[in-house]
Amino acid sequence: MQVQRLGHVVFYVRSMARSVAFYRDLLGFQEVAQGWDGRATALTGGSTHHEMLLIEVGDAPGPPSGRRIGLYHIGIKIGDTLEELKTAKTELESASVPIEGASDHAVSKSLYVRDPDGNEVELYVDDPSVDWRADPERVMHVGPLRL
Repeated sequence: MQVQRLGHVVFYVRSMARSVAFYRDLLGFQEVAQGWDGRATALTGGSTHHEMLLIEVGDAPGPPSGRRIGLYHIGIKIGDTLEELKTAKTELESASVPIEGASDHAVSKSLYVRDPDGNEVELYVDDPSVDWRADPERVMHVGPLRL
C-alpha cells in the first residue's frame, strides 16, 4: 500500500452555521453538499470532492485544552508567498479571529487560530526556496515568525 495524500478531515461541530461561516466564508472553502437534514456539510478547497466534512452534534463536549491524546491541529495551505500569509493575517484580524501563534518552519510559514469549536487550525504558505527533500531535517524546524 502507498499513501497518495491525506484525503479529508471530519469535525464534529456545535453549530453548523458558525463552522460554515468560519471554514467557507472566512477561510474560503467551497461548499459541496449538505446532508442529514442540514447537520452535515462537505467542503472542498478544489483538490478533491471534499477535504473537510462538518457534522453538527450540538452541545457535546468539545476538545479538551492543552496537550492531550488525539487531534492536535489541521494544516491548511493558503499559498506560497509571505504576502499571501500577510493578507490572511489582515483578514483574520478584520474578522476578530485571534491569532494564537506564528511560526517559521523553514519549509513553511504558519499562523495558528482556533475554529468556533476550539480546534486548532494552522494556515500556512510553503517556502518554495527550501528543498526539504535535499535536507529532510528542515521539516522539523520551528522558530518565531515575524510578518
